[in-house]
Amino acid sequence: MGSDYCLVNGQTGHTQPHAHYAHQVLIAREGKVQAMIQGQIQHGAVLLVESNQQHAILESEQPTITLFAEPLAFDLEALRHVCLQCGPDLERLIESMRGLKRRRLDPRLGKALERIRELDDEALPAGILAREAAISISQLERLFSGTLGLSVCRLVLWQRLRHALLLALSGYNLTTAASAAGFSDSAHLSRSVRRQFGIRSDLSLRHLKLRVLD
Repeated sequence: MGSDYCLVNGQTGHTQPHAHYAHQVLIAREGKVQAMIQGQIQHGAVLLVESNQQHAILESEQPTITLFAEPLAFDLEALRHVCLQCGPDLERLIESMRGLKRRRLDPRLGKALERIRELDDEALPAGILAREAAISISQLERLFSGTLGLSVCRLVLWQRLRHALLLALSGYNLTTAASAAGFSDSAHLSRSVRRQFGIRSDLSLRHLKLRVLD
């Protein structure tokens, strides 16, 4: 897991249809990976899922590397190019992602994002983000919706989810991880994981081992 991307190396499992903020790239380590993307079944050595695009993994136990990447940082076409070049070479992917040029952001959006990435278990109202970015709440909302197609609240939720998963993969139980990331309880965290990834957190996270890349 890096600061603005994550690589999961393992086998796919069947998921329910879902959509999430991150861009996703599926890279088959053997043969082809299969997924339903925007209602269409697709097969390929590399499949791309754009931010907020509904999709579902259809084939279980397919050896795959999955890349989740921050849309604020990466252009989807650049991710496709890197994944096609590197293929299922995990270490080469890591080095390429470290060196991949990040998107240039509006400075006001950059300040807001920096604050969101520092979140803890406290509330983070849009008013605080707007004040730190030196703009109005309406301007902040327009920046987020125009650049990302989602609200400030949804991006805050994504960052809380990322923080909770990092803690859970570091050895904390789901209750502690949920509380530390600002979720009301472990059930709230589990519902968020199911909506964002189409999986059950209590069954899936225990099979993963964390490696921090940054």
